[in-house]
Amino acid sequence: MIIDAHAHLWKKQNGIVNGKPVFDIGRGRSNFGGEIRQMMPPYMTDGENTAERFLANMDYAGVSGAVITQEYIDGNQDEYLISCKSDRIKICSLYEEKPLGDIKNFDGIKLCAGRLRDKNLLNHIEPFKVANENGKFISIDLADGAEQTDMMQKIAEMFPDLRIAVGHFGMVTRDDWQEQIKLAKNKNVFIESGGITWLFNSEFYPYPSAVDAINEAADLVGFEKLMWGSDYPRTMTAITYKMSLDFVKKTTEISEANKELFLGTNAVNFYGFSNLPVPEKIRNMVED
Repeated sequence: MIIDAHAHLWKKQNGIVNGKPVFDIGRGRSNFGGEIRQMMPPYMTDGENTAERFLANMDYAGVSGAVITQEYIDGNQDEYLISCKSDRIKICSLYEEKPLGDIKNFDGIKLCAGRLRDKNLLNHIEPFKVANENGKFISIDLADGAEQTDMMQKIAEMFPDLRIAVGHFGMVTRDDWQEQIKLAKNKNVFIESGGITWLFNSEFYPYPSAVDAINEAADLVGFEKLMWGSDYPRTMTAITYKMSLDFVKKTTEISEANKELFLGTNAVNFYGFSNLPVPEKIRNMVED
């Protein structure tokens, strides 16, 4: 069973980056704060990054469940994500440096910590407190390197039973990325790899340096604390969804037992998935 711990969905992109708007202009492209960027694969012509399309990709790649996180650059998608929630899809409410609304229909809370106006996490205790009191998890993308790790360590100690998933594999290609990984020495903190193919894009598939980084992280905290994520759909502008998974499945540098932990078992336990289907393998048109 495979779980994707970091993906994105939106019905209409209406985000912000560096104080400037981010919005769809068609053919999978967005105006990204004044720059035209390929935000999604070009065949997503209507600008909608829907659950139906994602589930089709999940089925084809053999992925049973997924966690939908959020990003400021897409705009708040709380309302749409509630409509997407299912046994296979868990959803996060977006924290936007203001009091949270009703989170009862959400599974977790997302903090874009590296994009906060006030990057002192100790000034943002509310989402951690609310998640802890309501049995939700925290999904958090930290600023590069060790800028916020001391603060994150204090919060992990403050809420020892709060499930915390650190995204983007600690911003693995940045200096001091290992400091983020070491946070998983806390029993309640895990690391997920959403965005790792973005960070190693210059090397490209099959990302041998990303595999090396996964093994290095495992040496620091154990494979039991690491989870796979795709960062769908932005990373699909370079590769297919299946490729974001296959570079791990097909490597010989990770044991089969550790692949099972990384690709599924850890996330099933961390996020609380149950009764998930294992998608049937469908032979494609180029296979003999």
